[in-house]
Amino acid sequence: MDPVLLARAQFAANMSFHILFPTISIALGWMLLFFRFRWLRTENTAWLVAYRFWTKVFALSFALGVVSGITMSFQFGTNWPGYMEHVGNIAGPLLGYEVLTAFFLEASFLGIMLFGHGRVSEKLHFTATFLVALGTTISAFWILCLDSWMQTPVGYEIRDGVFHVTSWLEILSNPSFPFRLTHMLLASTLTVAFFLAGVSAWQLLRGKRNASTGLVLRVALTLAAVIVPVQVFVGDQHGLNTLHHQPQKIAAMEAVWDTEKGAPLLLFAWPDETQRTNRFVVGIPRGASLILAHDPDGEIKGLNDFKGVHPPVAPLFFGFRIMVGVGLLMLASSWVGLLLYWRRRWGAESLPRPLLWVLTAMTFSGWLATLAGWYVTEIGRQPFIVYGLLRTADVASKVPSEMIVSTFALYVTLYLALIVAYVSVIKYMAEKPVDETPQAPQSGSAVAAAAAGRTT
Repeated sequence: MDPVLLARAQFAANMSFHILFPTISIALGWMLLFFRFRWLRTENTAWLVAYRFWTKVFALSFALGVVSGITMSFQFGTNWPGYMEHVGNIAGPLLGYEVLTAFFLEASFLGIMLFGHGRVSEKLHFTATFLVALGTTISAFWILCLDSWMQTPVGYEIRDGVFHVTSWLEILSNPSFPFRLTHMLLASTLTVAFFLAGVSAWQLLRGKRNASTGLVLRVALTLAAVIVPVQVFVGDQHGLNTLHHQPQKIAAMEAVWDTEKGAPLLLFAWPDETQRTNRFVVGIPRGASLILAHDPDGEIKGLNDFKGVHPPVAPLFFGFRIMVGVGLLMLASSWVGLLLYWRRRWGAESLPRPLLWVLTAMTFSGWLATLAGWYVTEIGRQPFIVYGLLRTADVASKVPSEMIVSTFALYVTLYLALIVAYVSVIKYMAEKPVDETPQAPQSGSAVAAAAAGRTT
């Protein structure tokens, strides 16, 4: 097998596993801050129970994200040594900033957040939770800045095949970065919303509800119902930006082979890249032009105009439709769920079981949509690793195919086992009774007095 294709598949497997956990931890950190804030304002035990339970989930997700991120970074040296040789002057500092400004912030205050409640003041504990949440978002900022620059490179010059920075400001404000960052943060929010809703629905189905179950479900459904339409709008703006800067990607996503005005929106088709045509087509006339160009007679450039320099069509075509399909399911389930919840006067125990099963089935729907969207983004850049400038094949190592296959198999086996373990632990924690003993917020002086009493 082609060693470059194998190296790409191995990196994709690592990245697919890694991205699952930052997708949860980014938005979950802010949800914990919200739970913490509501507990301080109301002293309602349910908010504290929610905070304690989901803090454990955050810690587990954070740990797996860190471990998989370290493993993934090794592949720059093993499978892609040419990447840093060519792009290290840009990628190196951005990855370094992520460690210095985000990872250290998270790691420094995570211990206080996990173990400091009742040992430090409520103000300090709330601040630690805020800084951990902020750290996850800053981490996303730097990583997505680098990835966006690889999609829409600016602020550089090339000398002897090596990229050098001419303007950090241009790099940090590259044309696709605002859309990509916003789209990812909203995707994380939806992932967490359905994660919260799914676990809460499972607790109700299993008769394992606690004081926070109904409250968390209500928050999750409200959040999802509000954010899905916002994500649709941001996705539309992101698509217009991509059409301008990466028309090959859009053409592949819609399987448009010949440039045409009034291109149809294909609800289903089977792209045949050998014959450069689509089979079993079901479409809406002029739909693609209306959505992509906001003009039913708008022109969409076809793949044949790019002389073979374009990404593979099938992964983008189906990946985009999976992402959109999951998004539509999220919209329907959140709106129907919130309506039924409201009509039952926010009584979680009276929600219909079919709805609870639907929400349970969609617990990890955010993962599916995120992976589908990520594949569209990254495969859509091919055959370049830096769009239009540096080909992926030019930075790959000379590692034999046999060695890549063996490590690839080990990675996939380990990651599948870890995913099963992660889901099993979440299920165990969801069904385990929690401590619902009220604990009033303490001031700094109260904590100091308690500590002095224990010392005495």
